[in-house]
Amino acid sequence: MKVAIIIPAHNEERFISQTLQSLASQTCIPKKIIVVNDNSTDNTENIINKFASNYTFITQIKTNSSKDHMPGSKVINAFYQGYQILDTDYDIICKFDADLIFPLDYLEKIVNHFQKDINIGMVGGFCYIEKNKKWVLESLTNKDHIRGALKAYRKDCFNDINGLKPAMGWDTVDELLAQYHNWKIKTDASLHVKHLKPTGDTYNPKAKYKQGEAFYRIRYGFWITLIASIKLALLKKQPRLILDYLAGFFKAKKEKQSFLVSKDEGVFIRKLRWNNIKNRLFK
Repeated sequence: MKVAIIIPAHNEERFISQTLQSLASQTCIPKKIIVVNDNSTDNTENIINKFASNYTFITQIKTNSSKDHMPGSKVINAFYQGYQILDTDYDIICKFDADLIFPLDYLEKIVNHFQKDINIGMVGGFCYIEKNKKWVLESLTNKDHIRGALKAYRKDCFNDINGLKPAMGWDTVDELLAQYHNWKIKTDASLHVKHLKPTGDTYNPKAKYKQGEAFYRIRYGFWITLIASIKLALLKKQPRLILDYLAGFFKAKKEKQSFLVSKDEGVFIRKLRWNNIKNRLFK
């Protein structure tokens, strides 16, 4: 299967060489890696150029979006700048972050998962962060969720969900819509990916309400939003975030912000979420 990878990058001079080297050294070489240099002001461009000169499957394009590192929209808008120049001759499309070190058999193993089950639409490993000189699981989500940093989609699944939403919550919406279209989500706990810059390190303080707004736009409704807010805030060990998330939810509701999913998709999503909650409570 042919693998295409798009990597949005903004001021990643500290990490991107390690990311690209880990991908260029895979046991399954990708067909294409497009690095989208989004308004970088450091040495990111020169580092990417060096890799592009050594590996024919690596390409750099440059774009200029907002200087604010707002979660969701900035990274997906950059992703689509790369997607526009990608031809259709691929089987798997990946959106990877520029601060990861992949195990050398990462692509080989995700390809194997896609090949073994034609109903699998998305595959991913798990992010690990360094604490006290040890690499530990960055446990911000359930084990059945693929982190936004390392998404891999079967092309048909990617098309069914109509791509990625340029908004906070895109990396939850994609999985919910994949299941709406009867695709399976596969996580592989054996795939440990080193995450060099922990999630949220560069998020703009102005984004504190964005998570709650995302819960509204995914049509969670109040009660699922409350449960999700408590869970996420506790995982981040910042209980005060519960109020920020709820404030964001009611802000979006008052402003009648646009939804990211249709009414029918919203009904499916709420039913799926309640079933998952019940299964975890009574398993």
